[in-house]
Amino acid sequence: MDLKNHSVLNEFILLGLTSSWELEIFFFVIFFLAYTSILIGNSLIILIVTFDSRLNSTPMYFLLANLSFFDMTLSTVTVPKMITDFFRKRKTISLWGCMAQIFLVHLLGGGEMALLIVMAVDRYVAICKPLHYTTIMNWRILLRSVLLSWVVGFVHTMSQMAFAVTLPFCGPNVIDDVFCDLPLVMSLACTDTYILDLLVIADSGLLSLISFVLLLISYIVILVTVHRRSPSGLSKALSTLSAHITVVILFFGPSILIYAWPVSSYELDKFLSVFFSVITPLLNPVIYSLRNQEMKAAMIRLRNRHISSRPTL
Repeated sequence: MDLKNHSVLNEFILLGLTSSWELEIFFFVIFFLAYTSILIGNSLIILIVTFDSRLNSTPMYFLLANLSFFDMTLSTVTVPKMITDFFRKRKTISLWGCMAQIFLVHLLGGGEMALLIVMAVDRYVAICKPLHYTTIMNWRILLRSVLLSWVVGFVHTMSQMAFAVTLPFCGPNVIDDVFCDLPLVMSLACTDTYILDLLVIADSGLLSLISFVLLLISYIVILVTVHRRSPSGLSKALSTLSAHITVVILFFGPSILIYAWPVSSYELDKFLSVFFSVITPLLNPVIYSLRNQEMKAAMIRLRNRHISSRPTL
């Protein structure tokens, strides 16, 4: 079906978070500061891992740097548009701009799901098979795993976008959200989308739910294995995994509620959209950097190296 021949709409209207000018100014300040922190925090992690010889040779931190890239890019796809819209009375987005936003959100979201699973496997090998860690988690495996995460994200988004871009839009064009979300956009189509709705639930909802369950099972297996081998080592394993588990819950929670929860509301959708695109990418650097002694030490080394490299007058 050719989109141009069946659609009379060339843009959508986003209602955003509020219609109050005072609240829009407040949200602008909050979101601007949050997005700035997202860029600085995630860029700092990538920078530290790249230039610190102790971290860039460790698989866990290589994967962490890739997670930061996913988070920073995902936020960039949605948040700048949200920020600029606070100063616009008519918040519009072109039809193809909307489709591009959906494509990138699902590409990066699906890729991050796969990357989190790879990170869980890395922790399992490091904790349960430490003598074989360097053999199993070698650089060839790591590079292939990161590439696979991008492939998973691409397949995930294309399996839905291949049908979404063919939908005809000829009626209402108002999206009661802060950015284009596939279920809300599909509800505006001038055709029956029942089958496509089921596809989205099966693809996004079940993928999020199954991935979340598998990750929790993997962490439980790790803790049980550690407890059996050395009960005293359980607290150390919990300390190591607590950051990973927190990130998993923060990332998968909104995704499961958006796509697999049977009851939905516009207020909940907006909250989850903000949480998914702003809160999670903002908290990940805090969780991984402030709670991680090696990352703190790497920051100090990078700072001292920068200070010592300054020319003296």
